Amino acid sequence: MRVVFAGTPEPAVPSLAAIMESHHEVVAVISRPDARSGRGRQLTRSPVAALAADHGIPLLQPVSAKDPDFLNALSELEPDACPVVAYGALLPRVALDIPRLGWINLHFSLLPAWRGAAPVQHSIRHGDDITGASTFLIEEGLDSGPVYGVVTETIRAQDTSGDLLARLAVSGAGLLVATLDGIETGELVARPQSADGVSLAPKVTVADARIDWTAPALAIDRLIRSCTPAPGAWTELAGERVKVFPVGPVADVVAEPGEVVRVAKNSWAVGTAGAPLTLVDVQPPGKKRMAASDWLRGLRSTDIRFE
Repeated sequence: MRVVFAGTPEPAVPSLAAIMESHHEVVAVISRPDARSGRGRQLTRSPVAALAADHGIPLLQPVSAKDPDFLNALSELEPDACPVVAYGALLPRVALDIPRLGWINLHFSLLPAWRGAAPVQHSIRHGDDITGASTFLIEEGLDSGPVYGVVTETIRAQDTSGDLLARLAVSGAGLLVATLDGIETGELVARPQSADGVSLAPKVTVADARIDWTAPALAIDRLIRSCTPAPGAWTELAGERVKVFPVGPVADVVAEPGEVVRVAKNSWAVGTAGAPLTLVDVQPPGKKRMAASDWLRGLRSTDIRFE
């Protein structure tokens, strides 16, 4: 089939690579416009756009998917299907109607669970044991289209959202290619999603990532892992924001919620509503990620309390 792939961030790269290696013809790639990043604020291509450029694939980067020039260019490409992985922009009805077989989205959850922008983060934060990826036909609703296929993935005890998403990106790439194959032969038919079990996964904001030390230790552990690497779980000390990375097991000490206490020479823990959690790495304001023990020793204070 002639396909136009749409995607932007790193988790979409395995899918584009897998389709490029398949018998399907990638006639163009759609990605978000170059954005400024890094300390130098230089314009940088998205990972998907960079891969397309490296292989000489025509690249479309509209500011809006409603742009008439973009819609004309897409129509002229005459795609049979448009596979999508984390493109990052809404597609208008006129765009959805262009490919003969529609837009096929790879979504990182077992639909209808966790529809929305952050399914992996929400699955970890809410304590799911199993998640996965789904391919479905895009409609105008939020991730509500009929499903072609799924793959499942166990959520491990120490998984961060970055760990889990990396595995799903790979297994999902295989699912997406298999879905395109099945659509091409007519052997695969999309089935409507169940009306039961619908849950929403809106984007996780910086405010959502603040740690509440009065919560149970298990809930705090899940929050931190779900927000790693982005947007990054954080707390405050003396009015300054400190990023907190995944914590260690509960410590055999007594501490009030938010109170930081020494467990051993190079080990510190912070109190929760239950057992304290061992701090591993932190990132103080204006500094790089470092061992929590190194940072805390340098504070020269016996009364350290996160807010």
